[in-house]
Amino acid sequence: MSQREWIEKDFYKELGVSSSASQDEIKKAYRKLARDLHPDANPGDTQAEERFKAVSEAHAVLSDPAKRKEYDETRKLFAGGYPRTGGGFTPGPGGGFSSEFNLGDIFGGAQAGDGGLGDLLGGLFNRGGTRTAGGRPRRGADVETETTLGFREAAQGVTVPLRMTSPSPCTTCHGSGAKPGTSPRVCPICNGAGVISRNQGAFGFSEPCDECRGSGSIIDDPCVDCTGSGIQNRTRTITVRIPPGVGDGQRIRLAGQGEAGLRGAPSGDLFVTVHVNQDKVFGRNGDDLTLVLPVSYAELVLGTTVSVPTLEGRVGVKVPPGTADGRILRVRGRGVPKRGGGAGDLLVTVKVAVPQKLDEAATESLQNYAQAEQASGFDPRAGWAGA
Repeated sequence: MSQREWIEKDFYKELGVSSSASQDEIKKAYRKLARDLHPDANPGDTQAEERFKAVSEAHAVLSDPAKRKEYDETRKLFAGGYPRTGGGFTPGPGGGFSSEFNLGDIFGGAQAGDGGLGDLLGGLFNRGGTRTAGGRPRRGADVETETTLGFREAAQGVTVPLRMTSPSPCTTCHGSGAKPGTSPRVCPICNGAGVISRNQGAFGFSEPCDECRGSGSIIDDPCVDCTGSGIQNRTRTITVRIPPGVGDGQRIRLAGQGEAGLRGAPSGDLFVTVHVNQDKVFGRNGDDLTLVLPVSYAELVLGTTVSVPTLEGRVGVKVPPGTADGRILRVRGRGVPKRGGGAGDLLVTVKVAVPQKLDEAATESLQNYAQAEQASGFDPRAGWAGA
């Protein structure tokens, strides 16, 4: 993307949010648009595909606090007009850039790391895959995506395919930008640096090389499939291994699986945010699994052994005689697998299930028991509320 295109694009408008929107509002807006516009949901709809690319581009900038800050500051800097080499400001048609505007003429002389506008604009525009002053290509942008797993899949680990549409290395030229059988050559004007220096009196200025457009290399015979960029937008399927024990909202980083860099530069990274569905039986507390075990009153009083589920089959849990309702029984090593090996525990909470209806025989037996209990001196409310 050129400098002019970057500043003139309204990423907030693409996502339908205000410039003061929070990161959560930006994320929610992107998720909704990405879901509605995804190529898989709109097969053959080129307009939806273009909107999907624009929305993804906007999210890549606004979801990164550092990129968003640079974008906001740069747009604010040029909101009222655009500097030209002769001094003063020259707004273009409709408030856009004039054809004479060149950021390199104004800020090219700034030294790297001086903290001024040279750093601001250099860091902003070099993310697109161009070369730095030293001729080293910039890596591609990072990409974010999401996936939703079942509770047990997340606890035990699973391999999932992710279908993505994003800039990727051209499969014809393998990212070089040159036609197969040929190679880019070093720019003879800047000697591969991508910038040239000019002296004007007591001042020195650096600006992108016009011959190679700042890339440091020249392609005499460009690849016909990517027109020399080394990048193609294509849909691909990536197999992602989700490790055991991943939690809801956790991000997984896949190095080198993001957007491709220009002309063979390293690719960015892919960040996958995992969402985990709730389970009907299990809950989770850190590395421990939790569940509620329904039991009868007689089982609590007399004791019993009950078969309960785990992530790897069933185990028997012993309920000691006289167990109180709500007591938590611990089964060691039957919880969520830990990163360093081993697993958490299974925490079983016993809860009395009260019958809603009894037949005549059961009712008579329970009444006899209640009388015997009272005769033995047992008082369930002894010492309760001052009694």
